Amino acid sequence: MTTAISMTGLTKHYKGVDALTDLTLDVPAGTVFGFLGPNGAGKTTALKVLAGLARATAGGATVGGVPVSAAGEHRRQLGYLAQDPRFYGWMTGRETLRHVARFRGVDKNREPWIASLLDRVGIAEAADRRTSTYSGGMRQRLGIAQALVGRPAVVLLDEPVSALDPIGRKDVLDLMRELKGETTVFYSTHILDDVERVSDHVAILDHGRLVKAAPTHVLLGSFTKNTLRVILGGAIETTEAGIRGLPGVATVTVVSRTGADTTFDVTTKPGASSDVQRSITRFAVEAGLTLISNSEETLDLETVFLRLIDQKEVAA
Repeated sequence: MTTAISMTGLTKHYKGVDALTDLTLDVPAGTVFGFLGPNGAGKTTALKVLAGLARATAGGATVGGVPVSAAGEHRRQLGYLAQDPRFYGWMTGRETLRHVARFRGVDKNREPWIASLLDRVGIAEAADRRTSTYSGGMRQRLGIAQALVGRPAVVLLDEPVSALDPIGRKDVLDLMRELKGETTVFYSTHILDDVERVSDHVAILDHGRLVKAAPTHVLLGSFTKNTLRVILGGAIETTEAGIRGLPGVATVTVVSRTGADTTFDVTTKPGASSDVQRSITRFAVEAGLTLISNSEETLDLETVFLRLIDQKEVAA
């Protein structure tokens, strides 16, 4: 898979503050990549370095294979949304996008493209109002639109839903999902539910250091509850005892019974989940039962995040 962003040993130290330390991370092209961490973790600093708004103390990065540097050649491939976007208050939303479009060299079909962006982010009705009258959420939407004006290969979004109400937040997350494949979306957030909903990949940062990076489903799948959710059709009275007697099974709990189907939570001994899954499948076949479900229950991202951060603190 092509790499859109590559950071190697990226370090940024301010006087008395180690904002980033030895950050090495690759962002696959065409993905929605969640850059996750608590407030103060260094997410904004990393995005500013990538955007060319701050210079790294050590290490380096590339965007689309072009080195990030003060000269700014890599910026041709970037769209950027700051955490608290500000605009010239005397300009309208439409004028703001025209202004950005001129800087980005967008000439062909400029007006239809600007109109489509305003509509896409949900502020078409306010396009000809001065931005000084915009709410925080509207400024955030305009900020996303201006990040997309140049049809960039990579979009950097710093806390893109932070100022939005629940409806606006859903709209922006849906837009980010739509952008998958069209561009690479690298966005920072501390809202774990959002990452789980829209991100293909996730990286967790804490105190300026990378804790973990992986595809979202791989990260979640690597942390299980040692619990299987088993649903059997035609379960008989002796089924519970039969499952409990399988090697590697710790406990069996009947969750519900619906018609002829019975749902069990089967807790396994550490490391035995795969073996128990296979044993349950054989048991169902031999008992003449219909195996409807036999899957591992995984932890949500919030629990995984807290576990990883706690492990890092202990190790430190």
